[in-house]
Amino acid sequence: MISDKLKLLNEGKLTAEANIKGFLDKIKKENPKINAILHINENAISEAREVDKKIKEGKKCGKLAGLGFIIKSNINVKGLICNCASKTLENYRGTYNATVIQKLLKEDAIILGMANMDEFAAGGSGETSAFGVCKNPRALDRIPGGSSSGSAASVAAGFCDFALGSDTGGSIRNPSSHCGVTGLKPSYGAVSRYGLIDLGMSLDQIGPIGNSVGDCEVIYNIIKGRDEKDSVSRDFLDENKDIKKIIIGVPKISANKEILNLISKKIEEVSKKQGWKKSDIELRHIDLGIQTYYPIVYVEFFSGTRKFDGRKYGFKIEDSCGEEVLRRILGGQEISKAEFEGKYYRRALKAKKIIAKEFENAFKKVDVIVMPTVPRIPHKFGEDISVEDMYNYDTLTVLANIAEIPGISVPAGTVKEGKDEVPVGVQILAACGNDNLLLDVAKKFE
Repeated sequence: MISDKLKLLNEGKLTAEANIKGFLDKIKKENPKINAILHINENAISEAREVDKKIKEGKKCGKLAGLGFIIKSNINVKGLICNCASKTLENYRGTYNATVIQKLLKEDAIILGMANMDEFAAGGSGETSAFGVCKNPRALDRIPGGSSSGSAASVAAGFCDFALGSDTGGSIRNPSSHCGVTGLKPSYGAVSRYGLIDLGMSLDQIGPIGNSVGDCEVIYNIIKGRDEKDSVSRDFLDENKDIKKIIIGVPKISANKEILNLISKKIEEVSKKQGWKKSDIELRHIDLGIQTYYPIVYVEFFSGTRKFDGRKYGFKIEDSCGEEVLRRILGGQEISKAEFEGKYYRRALKAKKIIAKEFENAFKKVDVIVMPTVPRIPHKFGEDISVEDMYNYDTLTVLANIAEIPGISVPAGTVKEGKDEVPVGVQILAACGNDNLLLDVAKKFE
């Protein structure tokens, strides 16, 4: 836990150098079998020594002084390779720091390295990286989920104190569920996206992955806030809700029976212990989540990748990318054809508003909505899985992005399949801007 580690650092029982060296040694020893980290920050030890010097001299230190973190390789860090796990940007080094990186460095956190991911965040399994699949530390023969595969796997493997990921349709929550860690997707606009190499501009959000809800809360409170470099970023007013009077909304959804049973038991257990009410709710049109999400992502990804033409940096994306990235580019190109006059994109945006309104109405009756994070158990490497089934991993997570609301995945237990005890996450959603309430409720599910 971050709070425990900070206490040791502040009391001088642990040095920043020892903390960072411990992580780097573990990465060197164990990363070859997991492939969660693509690049190491060669200056991490010297930066840790600088933090130790500040602490020793009694100078004012940041809130995260001495902690080490991993960054998804689509978030710009000055001087480090930010390649989006693609041959297109294989040797591209960031020329500036993303706003979230600036905020964390200001608090004396230390960058350990850059994480593996699905190529250009286009994937939900961790298998589409141009630099090899990332494995799940909790079940090495199974996918870790994606697209923030390396970030979640790094936390699960004990390679860092926390990690950053990005979430367009579940890319923080999906791998957090599969890897048995906690991942937060903040409300749309709560955290600046400046410096993020985006997948879908109207859906993307940067967020933390940690070992607990408390860890995610600490990092969220540092990286949140309006940024003049991101026009959709804003400050949300803290909500004042009595945590003792929570009403949990439980929607009817389709998922693996064992997962549904596990989540139902968790909801029953928590609501009974806390004295909370629970209510079955109907969310209409949520079955259209995937059909709404992908046309938007395809079009926005196609538009966003026009800068990768091989002139300014890297290689032309169509000539150097993998199959899934190319599928989305070609799909977006087709939908964007002049003869369609934006018809399909506009229809998807209309559906997005309808789904968002459905959630807005639901939150007038309940405080949070609870369901599984992912509707199925992560498949094993080498399993034959269709594109449709792969996309359906995100059936329950895309809803938060479409509705622009915050969502968090918290470990709920495991489901046994064969010899594997596979982690399963419970997903908690709250109304837009109610991120702090979401975190308070999520702590009770740990």
